[in-house]
Amino acid sequence: MDISDIKSSYKRWAPIYDKTFGAITRIGRRKAVEYINSKQGNVLEIGVGTGLSLPHYKGHLHITGIDVSTDMLEKAREKVEKENLTHIKQLLEMDARTLDFPDDHFDTVVAMYLVSVVPEPEKVLAEMARVCKPGGDVLIINHFKRDTGLLAFLERMLAPLANKIGWHSDFDQSRVLGDHRLTVAEQKSFPPFKLFTFLRQSKSA
Repeated sequence: MDISDIKSSYKRWAPIYDKTFGAITRIGRRKAVEYINSKQGNVLEIGVGTGLSLPHYKGHLHITGIDVSTDMLEKAREKVEKENLTHIKQLLEMDARTLDFPDDHFDTVVAMYLVSVVPEPEKVLAEMARVCKPGGDVLIINHFKRDTGLLAFLERMLAPLANKIGWHSDFDQSRVLGDHRLTVAEQKSFPPFKLFTFLRQSKSA
């Protein structure tokens, strides 16, 4: 899936995203934000989309969000303005593979339901690690493929439809592991049906 496919897909999704896929992923987003709210400093949310998570961040944080979709960002900016979310500092259109931020800049970098829809997720992870401060956290919330069972079979059946549905159902977790700067610190599953995983990696101090 290339950037043009992603932009086309999310242009279709933007008007209905909050009430469809957004509803399915609500629990994972809330759990991730709860963890981030327990921390301090600057936060980068990659793939901020329509801004579903933005109202739930606490005011002591400084939030920057990026997304490649103009249509999604318009929805996010509407939320920020409507709800007067003054701790949301920037919402920028940007490719996650080439982040326009300096090294060691953010205390927490998070990608929610993103890595299985972007081209070259390994590059995205490398950029997340680069802009994260030493001692900071790189968080990924995503669906990862299963090896056995009915859900594994369904994932394989849906895989050829990636460009149509906007995500890879058979995405392998190993693609966002292995960066030498990061160490897995926590991993747990979320409902519904434990479809999604919270993966926290810490950057070496």
